[in-house]
This record gives sequence, C-alpha cells and structure tokens, in this order.
Amino acid sequence: MPSNGFVVWFTGLPCSGKSTITRLLQIELKNQLQPVEVLDGDEVRQRLSSGLGFSKEDRDENIRRIAFVAKLLSRNGVIVLTAAISPYRNAREQARKEIGRFVEVFVKCPVEVCVARDTKGLYHRAMRGEITNFTGISDPYEVPLNPEVVVETDQEGPEVCLEKILTRLERLKYIHTKVAIW
Repeated sequence: MPSNGFVVWFTGLPCSGKSTITRLLQIELKNQLQPVEVLDGDEVRQRLSSGLGFSKEDRDENIRRIAFVAKLLSRNGVIVLTAAISPYRNAREQARKEIGRFVEVFVKCPVEVCVARDTKGLYHRAMRGEITNFTGISDPYEVPLNPEVVVETDQEGPEVCLEKILTRLERLKYIHTKVAIW
C-alpha cells in the first residue's frame, strides 16, 4: 500500500544543486519502494511551459503549473520532487497552500559558487547582458523565510544534504525508516 503522497519543493539559485539532490532523493525513495516522480524545472519549461517567458508573471504561471501537477500526483499517493528555481516567495507560498503536504527545501549556495558551477555559461551571458531576467543577476531570488530544510551545497556534500532531508521527512512522519524484521 503506497504512503500518502506529499511534495518536496526544492528551491534555490540556478546551479545551486537542486537537480543533483533531487535525483539522489529520488533514488533513495525508489530503493524504499516508494512511488516517486520528479518535476524538474528545465523539463517542465520544455514540455508544459514552452510558451512562457521569464517575466515575473510568466515565472509565477510556471510555478502554478508545476504546483497543479504536483498536487494531482501527490493526492494519488505519489511523492513528488520538484526542482525549480521558483524565485518568488509568494508563488512558493501559493504552491504550499494549494498542495497541503508540502516540504520546502532551500538549496542555499552563494551566487559566486553557482557561477563557478555553471557549465552552460548562462551566468556569464547574463552578466554581459545577453540574457535578461536571469535569477541572481538581473532578477531577484527571494530567500524562503521558513523552509522545512536548508541545505548549504557550498559547505555540505550531496550525501549530507540528502541525509538532512531524509531526517526531516522522517520527523514529519512522511517517510519511515525500514527496520529489519528477523
């Protein structure tokens, strides 16, 4: 019998480590035989939000779409992991209200470290003015006020971040550690 669904909402600057940690959590939950789906911001942009730009209104609409799909999946017993920049606090709060069983994970990382990790060169293009409305450079990122989990990817390795998230999910009683029965 699958557990009640819930949503783990990863938010942070581009290249902060959201996708990396999301994939590790996905693997761990699948190993526990949990039904899990990932809504990656880049993939959602390509498939559900390709007509949207990067204005505040379009970003908010993108988050509304992610939240809607996450809500549908989670109410059907699926654990949903979202990895989307979701730069605006109000849009994240609206997602929380709509979804209900919602765990916000702030993937905290200084912009300088994100720039160094950027293999696509997007930060440098944004700094040269070639990309407008780029979060962390020409568009704001509003830090969460009360996330359930904060991971600092410039100081903590991916496995430490994963353990912090799993511990919090256990404390919230969203997941249970498997105990061997002899």
